Amino acid sequence: MSFLNVSQSVTGRRWVGPATEIARAADAMVQQTELPSAVCQILARMGVATEEADAYLAPTLRDLMPDPRSLRDMENAAMRVLTAVQNRERIAIFADYDVDGGSSAALLLTWLRDLGRQATLYVPDRIDEGYGPNDAAMADLAARHDLIICVDCGTLSHGPIAAAKAADVVVLDHHLGGETLPDAHSVVNPNRQDEDGALAHLCAAAVVFLLLVEAGRQMREAGTKGPDLMALLDLVGLATVADVAPLTGVNRAFVRQGLTVMARRDRAGLVALADVAGMDTAPTPYHLGYLLGPRINAGGRIGQADLGARLLSTADPHEAAALAERLNTLNADRRDIEASVRAAALTQAEERGTQGALAWAAGPDWHPGVVGIVAARLKEATNRPSVVIGVENGIGKGSGRSVSGIDLGAPIQRLAAEGLLEKGGGHKMAAGLTVTEDKIEAAMARLSELLAKQGADALGPADLRLDGSLMPAAATIDLLAQIDAAGPFGAGAPAPRYAFAGMRIFYAKRVGETHLKITFGEAGGARMDAIAFGAFDGPMGQVLLDHGGASFHLAGRLDLNTFRGRQSVQLRLEDAAPA
Repeated sequence: MSFLNVSQSVTGRRWVGPATEIARAADAMVQQTELPSAVCQILARMGVATEEADAYLAPTLRDLMPDPRSLRDMENAAMRVLTAVQNRERIAIFADYDVDGGSSAALLLTWLRDLGRQATLYVPDRIDEGYGPNDAAMADLAARHDLIICVDCGTLSHGPIAAAKAADVVVLDHHLGGETLPDAHSVVNPNRQDEDGALAHLCAAAVVFLLLVEAGRQMREAGTKGPDLMALLDLVGLATVADVAPLTGVNRAFVRQGLTVMARRDRAGLVALADVAGMDTAPTPYHLGYLLGPRINAGGRIGQADLGARLLSTADPHEAAALAERLNTLNADRRDIEASVRAAALTQAEERGTQGALAWAAGPDWHPGVVGIVAARLKEATNRPSVVIGVENGIGKGSGRSVSGIDLGAPIQRLAAEGLLEKGGGHKMAAGLTVTEDKIEAAMARLSELLAKQGADALGPADLRLDGSLMPAAATIDLLAQIDAAGPFGAGAPAPRYAFAGMRIFYAKRVGETHLKITFGEAGGARMDAIAFGAFDGPMGQVLLDHGGASFHLAGRLDLNTFRGRQSVQLRLEDAAPA
């Protein structure tokens, strides 16, 4: 049964409330604890037992931290890195060009600097070299270094690692592994096929952090003290959110502690970037994912690939300010390029039909730096796994994004093994590929077939899942603080959404080109403000603007609004339905 009997909202969605067993568990938790019902609904949805509620609301690294040695090759990898430090060997770091890769590189560069060592940073050019190690770069680095550490890449790089025979190679990665591993000194990856999957939710920066924890343990056992690792958690939290890793288990603690570290404004690069991005409040997962992350990514997408890693690792405020300005400018350019490709890709996908198991589009000269973002937009528009490919000189470079419950990485890897792709890999929710132009149609048809076997062709419009109902008088700052304690929210732990039933709209105004601001409440009762971003991109904006005194059910997420020093709770309005 639809929540509040909303089977089709003004945006065409069905509202779905908590499952019966979750609602019962939440009610029981309310009876046994002093927690508000809204908080218990979140905990029950996340599968938290009543006796575990207090610990869940105060996650600590001490309680959630896995033993680094539970990952294969970890002890040997840390030992090899420490040997290189102690013997003053020449070290190179080969990093991916996204936030996770940049954060991973910055972790190592900062840690090595604290030990009085320097390392060479190498980030491949997205267009000229593509993702991951390549033969020429690895051979060149090996000729000049004793140890190469590949971060956020390398698990599938058999040839390039073989080309680096003059040096040892340590791989610290999280992408899906193949049946065989490259001939490296060590490959630490929770998604190796011989791992148990218990830590499969870690991003690469978290794997690097675990290596540093293991290195610290080995240093203590040898009677020496290593650098302060807690001060590095801002980078781990940033990468975890930006790489859309599920915010469950130790990832919650990484992000919570990382936000605390970031709020101290000790890292020059993040301070400079926050300032150019206009951040004027304490950092939240939203800031990491939507303000900082895209700017760090901009260098790898359309500019100089190593800008993000350099920004995150520099200790010089002047260099940080210059790099942040450059990345901010590149991000603005990226948005313009993305808008053009997005419009063309959506039109093409709609013409092809978006009711099957896969939505995809391919076009000439689409910038490879934005195809991943456009694939995410296509996925959001269709609620289907989506792939977007830019073609140049007969070669297509594409990126895919998946929806919850559908594994995209494994089918992409299978297509590469079957010869339909030149190369491809990734993880469940995101993947990259290279394909010759003449095989695009066949490859996408085969991918659609594989995704259909997982049920992707049976997906309907995305339901709006709600945790329960609230009244404006109950939406207090204290309640919002208690809800935030159940976070952070993001991938794998969606932010709670609430319905406000039978509300009257007392004020409605269009803000900017596409946004809507309203004040709503009960007749004679408490009132509350709401903001609906992009409301006029769809039907909701005009419907609510022309409310005519009618009552509506309103749904969305609670948000803290700060205006002229005064704080209040507002609704981040996502949907509405006539009451």
